[in-house]
Amino acid sequence: MLALYHQIIYQPLLNLLVWGYNSLPGHDIGLVIIALTILVRIVLAPSMHKQIKSQHAMTKLQPKLNELKEKHKDDKEAQTKALMDLYKEHNVNPLSSCLPLLIQLPILIALYQVFRTALNGHLQGLYHFVYNPGVINPYLFGVVNLAKPNIVLAILAGAFQFWQSKMMQAKQTGPTDATTKAMQLQMTYLLPLVSVYIAWRLPAGLPLYWIITTMFAIAQQSYIMKKSSKQEKALEVVN
Repeated sequence: MLALYHQIIYQPLLNLLVWGYNSLPGHDIGLVIIALTILVRIVLAPSMHKQIKSQHAMTKLQPKLNELKEKHKDDKEAQTKALMDLYKEHNVNPLSSCLPLLIQLPILIALYQVFRTALNGHLQGLYHFVYNPGVINPYLFGVVNLAKPNIVLAILAGAFQFWQSKMMQAKQTGPTDATTKAMQLQMTYLLPLVSVYIAWRLPAGLPLYWIITTMFAIAQQSYIMKKSSKQEKALEVVN
């Protein structure tokens, strides 16, 4: 399984990165990382679209979910049936966001490994037609060393993650229970801080990748939310 992962996912991404580095005038690995991240996000866009739509639908249903949980808090069987009926009524599958995530995860892990190994000069696994430059210049715009930690990029990575979390919460209305509130606080405030701490300890190429992939997700999320809002307004006019 590990060999299959290496041949199908890791190795092609490594070769794309090195090919881009060789081909780009100026050999700016930072621009190559940005371009490769965007390319991967475009390939994953359909699965991400399904995941974001599912998350958005679940966020809209959260107040009703909380009401049903409170109403049937002493009868777990009745609570489960009521929740399943609600999901069926609104054509929502609470597990539908899991499959796209499982598809994306190996690719995202491979990107992480590719950036880490390439920036450290480990270029084993190149195809015969991809030139091995020996050493990769780790600088972005000749200023930021992507092979070393960078606090500015680490803070930006956390800031964009915070922005994305706030966007999802902005569409939620109605009361929430204590458990949901606690989870929202962790997702909104604690996780970005943890991300900053982790990103600060990693080569700056990795938070750069995370910034770009989060920006892409924010743009896709914003598009889906605006489209959903227009559809809701159109339904209100019809009704």
